[in-house]
Amino acid sequence: MRAAELRTPGQPPVVAERAAPEPGPGQVAVRVTAAPITPLDLLCASGTSYFGVPATPYVPGVQGVGLLAGTPVWFATAAGMRPGDGSMAEHAVADSADVVALPDGADPALVAALGLSAVAAWRCLTGTGKLAGGETVLVLGAGGVVGQSAVQLARLAGAGRVVACARSAAALERAGRLGADAVVRFDGDDVDALARRLGEAVDLVLDPVCGVPAAAALRTLRPGGRLVNLGSAAGAEFAVPSALLRSRSLRILGYTNNELTADERREALLTVVGYAVAGDLTVGYERFPLHDAARAWNHPGRVVLVP
Repeated sequence: MRAAELRTPGQPPVVAERAAPEPGPGQVAVRVTAAPITPLDLLCASGTSYFGVPATPYVPGVQGVGLLAGTPVWFATAAGMRPGDGSMAEHAVADSADVVALPDGADPALVAALGLSAVAAWRCLTGTGKLAGGETVLVLGAGGVVGQSAVQLARLAGAGRVVACARSAAALERAGRLGADAVVRFDGDDVDALARRLGEAVDLVLDPVCGVPAAAALRTLRPGGRLVNLGSAAGAEFAVPSALLRSRSLRILGYTNNELTADERREALLTVVGYAVAGDLTVGYERFPLHDAARAWNHPGRVVLVP
């Protein structure tokens, strides 16, 4: 079979011929129809993640979509986090517990593009963030897949108002098309200036970026407001004024998909896929053929590899 093989941490993979993987005890073999290149794949392959330097060579891909005995499925792997191969190949193996049968009408490439990013957005909003009906949600990093998903899912989960913040005008234009009530551009490193542009008070901040946007967003929270962080695209840390935190009884919360049980992940995935099938959830992505994986590796935005 053909596979994208990561041979050197920090370098793009090389497409090569490999023997098809054989499932072990408790595993199944899947014919891959779509495999996304996600930030987690890039982080693991860099050799700088908290999982350590991966054993090479290996096939990256922490999630994918494929066919299992003719049935469309989504599946997860631990590629790059533990020894073993992932989804960026014509065939893959996955633990049975990490395989989810998909409903009729699910577009494999769109499901792959959404995947765990949409799961994270949904769980941050409805689980960790405890969104209540009618509340105002501020979505940072609205240009990414998590952010795009969150703009739409916040409304579906009952938000009364959704504000989107992103770096590029194109991302903000897309956020408006996806249902954001207001958009704010992040284009500098002045926390107070960005806080003034954000303006209105919000109840819940979904933060996949950290850094200056998170520091500014914190200042917009109403008493009892929550900020849920799930990434650091804009910086590894942000300032938290003690007086602000205490005077408003704010909550700063962390989120990772790795804490989900298989059942929780399955339920969240099927929820977001259901919205996608109904036409209520989509994200921007580009398809690349598997044989072009090296060129696709560092392409901006979400990429989905297809056979």
